[in-house]
Amino acid sequence: MAPHYSTDLEPAGLSDTQAVVVPKGSINESITQRRAQAGKLIAGVAFAASSDNFKAPSTGKPKARRWDHYLSLESKSRTPSSLKAAARFLKQPGMISLGGGLPCPEYFPIDEMTIKIPTPPHFSEKETKETGQVVKAGKYEVSEGHGSYDLSIALNYGLGTGSAQVLRFVTEHTEIVCNPPYEDWHCALSVGSTSALEQTFRMLCERGDCILSEEYTFASAVETAAPLGIKFVGVKMDSEGLLPESMDEILSNWDEKVRGVRKPHLLYTVPSGQNPTGATQSTARRQAIYKVAQKHDTYIIEDEPYYFLQMQPYTGPGAPDVPPPANNEEFLKVLIPTYLSMDVDGRVMRMDSFSKVIAPGSRVGWITASEQIVERFVRHNECSNQNPSGISQLVLHKILDESWGHDGYLQWLINLRLEYTRRRDVLLGACEKFLPREVISWNPPAAGMFIWFKIDWQKHPDAQSKFILDIEEEIFMAAINAGVLLGRGSWFTAEQGPVPTDMFLRATFAAASNEKMTEAIERLGAALREHFRMA
Repeated sequence: MAPHYSTDLEPAGLSDTQAVVVPKGSINESITQRRAQAGKLIAGVAFAASSDNFKAPSTGKPKARRWDHYLSLESKSRTPSSLKAAARFLKQPGMISLGGGLPCPEYFPIDEMTIKIPTPPHFSEKETKETGQVVKAGKYEVSEGHGSYDLSIALNYGLGTGSAQVLRFVTEHTEIVCNPPYEDWHCALSVGSTSALEQTFRMLCERGDCILSEEYTFASAVETAAPLGIKFVGVKMDSEGLLPESMDEILSNWDEKVRGVRKPHLLYTVPSGQNPTGATQSTARRQAIYKVAQKHDTYIIEDEPYYFLQMQPYTGPGAPDVPPPANNEEFLKVLIPTYLSMDVDGRVMRMDSFSKVIAPGSRVGWITASEQIVERFVRHNECSNQNPSGISQLVLHKILDESWGHDGYLQWLINLRLEYTRRRDVLLGACEKFLPREVISWNPPAAGMFIWFKIDWQKHPDAQSKFILDIEEEIFMAAINAGVLLGRGSWFTAEQGPVPTDMFLRATFAAASNEKMTEAIERLGAALREHFRMA
């Protein structure tokens, strides 16, 4: 297969540092042209491939910076797997392999799988039942001359990059959405973002290091770092998320002697629909944070599970809705640019996941970073999880590549944008109707799955005599007793030591029905009024 191919893509400028790749005509047509130039993908068991096989040819972009000074001793100590490295010889025509421990597919007790999927743009469950497409995955489709990925390949061992078939799709997708402004960027599949995060912490941190993040952050990120001896330092936030001036202040005034630990060199951030606060960083905010990272030579982990759950602007009860994107190209243009798209240095590792946009149980995501960082990540994969489930990869390939293509996938993402907009608006309507604004406030989220309630706990009748965390516990249990489960804000603090001065509750609009969400908010409102002894 030829490693490069011509492209009919043009960058649509958003600023001087970022661009979204918008095709001339159909995105599928553009990708089809690229693949036709490359020739048929022939990628058998444990096929060695990299993003370079699937990217557009170089257009004079610079190379990424090197990050040797931040790689951990563990990461520097990793060497390529001898057995995995030998897989490159399988590409040689006529090669008979007696070298690897690859089981014969004759003994895989699955001959065929079928799945039923929506036919774009008819994505509802009802439409899928009536007009959905039944897709089959056989054991020997590739050797029989049809298809590029089958059960004989997917059920066998793979390489640390993930399968070439899915790697091709995510590489193309990343180029369409992010178009990194440096040349040597690569992708590698991950077993979801939490697994990728644990590997990244081990790659870029030593025991005793500190990591910057939003002052309220994804609890599992803190819990993943803790056993590695890594602590989080919280950066102040506002309604748009992390404040660059707070980040700059922390790094500028870091005293290693006083703190007993070296200056943080890693920022972990969830820029869109941040978990737990729902905050979304604007383009200007991301640019400002990136400049602070450049000033202090900080490496950025851009964790973006909710990026494609950016919603329509909230217009309020009774106001006319904003028209949805008319097509895929318009959808791409309304998305807030990614850190990866403005990363002129190669100082960003972007983490994408299918968990929030396809299914969490797939346990498939991918990272994008400079070739040097991805190579270290792959070395870690080889000696740990190896690669995501072959069955999951095959199902995703059948849906995204063979059935929907990039155009269909973007239509699915637009569908999710509108569905989550409707869900959010139902919850916000219930909040406006049932919650006592005297003691609770919120900002309408622009992305993600969460709404962040601020509780004016100092108006609580016992505020002068009780500890803030005790009052938080009482309010949490009052909601439980009313039949509503929420997340306590203290669960999400980046720094576990300091006592919080503000009180929050987290709610999600991702799962419950419209009727159940409305009922839950009505119950919460009644519980707050009773607990705050309001008339």
